[in-house]
Amino acid sequence: MTGAAVAGGAVLREMRWWDLPEVLALEADLFPEDAWSEGMFWSELAHARGPRATRRYVVAEETSPDGTARLAGYAGLAAAGGLGDVQTIAVARDQWGTGLGARLLTDLLQHATAFECDEVLLEVRVDNTRAQKLYERFGFEPIGFRRGYYQPGNVDALVMRLIVQGTGTEI
Repeated sequence: MTGAAVAGGAVLREMRWWDLPEVLALEADLFPEDAWSEGMFWSELAHARGPRATRRYVVAEETSPDGTARLAGYAGLAAAGGLGDVQTIAVARDQWGTGLGARLLTDLLQHATAFECDEVLLEVRVDNTRAQKLYERFGFEPIGFRRGYYQPGNVDALVMRLIVQGTGTEI
């Protein structure tokens, strides 16, 4: 699949192993206390290709006028048994408010449909109201909390759900 143009001139494309150094740098910048390890990303990517794929990982890549490419964001979805789970969404700070997060989420939800998910879940920090508002715009509704989910700091996660099929929700 070729990349699709997104906000700020970035292109969405499948995440590949050679993206991991930039992904890890952005991960460390945005989530310094609970960043994923390289091994966690490798494990997810191992399930993202082939006829039995259960994951979708995508990156948003920008190209500057001088031809230099940089990673502007990434996102991942896991799917199994009719249930999708948004694993991660990250957008570079200088891209906040550009619509890039919405484009990444749209890609994941399109793939949730392709994976035949009936519903999609996600966890979001209770103190991340910006992300919560994005998810609410897409129809996600709060269904509970996971106490002390984000470590260190013992920050609670708000669990949100989107019903995909049988409700008229279009993705």
